[in-house]
Amino acid sequence: MEIMAKYRQYQVYNTGELSDVGKILLDTYPEARVFAFFGEMGAGKTVFIKKICSLLGVTDLVSSPSFPIVNHYISESGQSVYHFDFYRIKSLDEVYDLGYEDYFYSGNYCFIEWPERLKSLLPAGTVKVEIKEQEGRRIISF
Repeated sequence: MEIMAKYRQYQVYNTGELSDVGKILLDTYPEARVFAFFGEMGAGKTVFIKKICSLLGVTDLVSSPSFPIVNHYISESGQSVYHFDFYRIKSLDEVYDLGYEDYFYSGNYCFIEWPERLKSLLPAGTVKVEIKEQEGRRIISF
């Protein structure tokens, strides 16, 4: 598995700044479609993904797919966007049963929370995004 990394780091002090960082992320990796979001519980992965989906023209309610594992959104242009939360999976068999290949290799945007649970299945070119909360701010690296 190869995870693309240019490792730029941004300090975010409020959620309003997340859109700016999301735009930089999408502009930095214009061809990438699979993004792996690493961070502790409560670090802001879902909030950041909501902002990115908004930038992509998603008007659906973006929420954590903790129980269904994957949420499917549609952008204003009709593009599918997939949002995964693998926190609750117990084995890779669940990921295989989900048919992860159909999503990851679809050419559509895939935003993955808790990717460390399936690192070996992430496609080449996956963009690694790390979010850490530190002293009242979020530090986002990619």
